[in-house]
Amino acid sequence: MSRSFISFLPVSLTVAAIVTGSPVDVHAQSNVTLYGLVDSGILYANRTFDPTKGQAGGHTVSMIDGGTVGSFWGISGQEDLGGGTKAIFKLESGFSTNNGALWNSNGNFFGRQAYVGVDGKFGTLKVGEQMSPFVLSIINVEPRNGSYFGGDAPLYVGQLFVTGVYVSNAVSYTSPEVAGLQGSAMIALGGSPGDFQAGLQYSARLRYQWNSLVVDAALFSGNSGGTATSTPFKSTVPFIGRNIGATYAWGSAIFSAIYEEFKVAGSFDNHIYGVGAQYFIRPDLVVDTGVWYDRDGNDGSNNSLMAAAGLTGYLSKRTSLYTEVAYVKNRGSMHTGLSVNGPLYGPTGSSTGVVVGMRHVF
Repeated sequence: MSRSFISFLPVSLTVAAIVTGSPVDVHAQSNVTLYGLVDSGILYANRTFDPTKGQAGGHTVSMIDGGTVGSFWGISGQEDLGGGTKAIFKLESGFSTNNGALWNSNGNFFGRQAYVGVDGKFGTLKVGEQMSPFVLSIINVEPRNGSYFGGDAPLYVGQLFVTGVYVSNAVSYTSPEVAGLQGSAMIALGGSPGDFQAGLQYSARLRYQWNSLVVDAALFSGNSGGTATSTPFKSTVPFIGRNIGATYAWGSAIFSAIYEEFKVAGSFDNHIYGVGAQYFIRPDLVVDTGVWYDRDGNDGSNNSLMAAAGLTGYLSKRTSLYTEVAYVKNRGSMHTGLSVNGPLYGPTGSSTGVVVGMRHVF
């Protein structure tokens, strides 16, 4: 069973575009796809934490966007250039189902992805804002598919915000797959005159697949500063990241394990160990679970333990209902939270949360 089954399932809308009226007549045909995902849920958390005041609070019941994945919409397209080569583009914007505002992005209108490129037998070259190979590697082997609630996402975003998730000023290359191996690399230029290092980010990834086994490893390194500091949400937190993980499909089950390191300059040196599994009870009903242990390499007394489980029922291939439960225990100065959208930070001690929601893919 493919992990992508519960990921993005876009509907293709083919448009024959004929451009005329310019000094030189141009007749071009492109395939354009309108796609997106809408996810909304209701969350209960028994304890909360306000990082600005450093104080724990009581329970909360709230509506959140993105109980599993943040809502977004986008337009992608391609044009056949001949010889197996095509021009490609993608424009992707995040939004909140709570109030319709820009969200689940770096805060800009097309704040998730905005790139143009070429794709062919030689691989894929993309120029513009895009997700880093590092983050794509984590999502590929993360025990709960990078769920916004009770998963790797709050561990990542709580420290790094959207750094590495939505990368501005980026150029990337992904090779074709050869004997199960595929590599990718990215560099993001800071854009500051006279200071090449400001905002410079780079990432590389190596993925290997053999039958039902997938092994995925990546690295990331980035500096603060550069023109990307103008994004509403922090996207140039200076950090060094490493990860390696694997998935193995066995019948109706998929097992996952991952190790990550996020070393933030002047802050935590996070070492994260995660394991989990998914099991398709039947094609339209899947249960998943995961456990993560996060330890500060600078001080082992700062650590957190998170455990989560979810149940998703598909009303169709595009529409699903889900319920999730998560538990976090923080020690020392660690403040791991339950959800990216909601209680991103948690109090010292234990906290528990539950989400019920609905997701539709178009």
